[in-house]
Amino acid sequence: MVNSRVESSAVAVTGGSGGAVRSCAGCGGRISDRFLLFSMDRYWHTRCLKCSCCQAQLGEIGSTCFSKGGMILCRNDYIRLFGHSGACSACGQSIPASEMVMRAQGNVYHLKCFTCATCRNRLVPGDRFHYVNGTIFCEHDRPGGALLSSHLTPLQSNTLLPDQKV
Repeated sequence: MVNSRVESSAVAVTGGSGGAVRSCAGCGGRISDRFLLFSMDRYWHTRCLKCSCCQAQLGEIGSTCFSKGGMILCRNDYIRLFGHSGACSACGQSIPASEMVMRAQGNVYHLKCFTCATCRNRLVPGDRFHYVNGTIFCEHDRPGGALLSSHLTPLQSNTLLPDQKV
């Protein structure tokens, strides 16, 4: 089940006394505790689902865990071991796995880099934008919108360029 790809899994706390006998994926023992964890499609004693590096009990420190390379990891150790989530499509610099990002058409951007190519205004979630040949434009500066040169003029919808929402 665990291979070189990254798997992120939610850790759910459930009641353990509900009729069905469950075996722990960590120790193989019967789970008769009042609470048990369900993660990565398997059940765990709360004491058995631990980070392979720091031994933190994952049910106590968060609601997600990661598995990669045969290890079960907390978020901090995953980031420490496997570093960055990729490079920003605008600036080319690496993006730490813990950093919030903006996404468009399969590309990933730092929040500060997700800007209109013309006016350089930063786009935020909820803003409409146009993605043309790999370039981001705000609604007011979209190509073909030359008649609407002022940022104060409301934009009428144009069926030639589909607009997108962040």
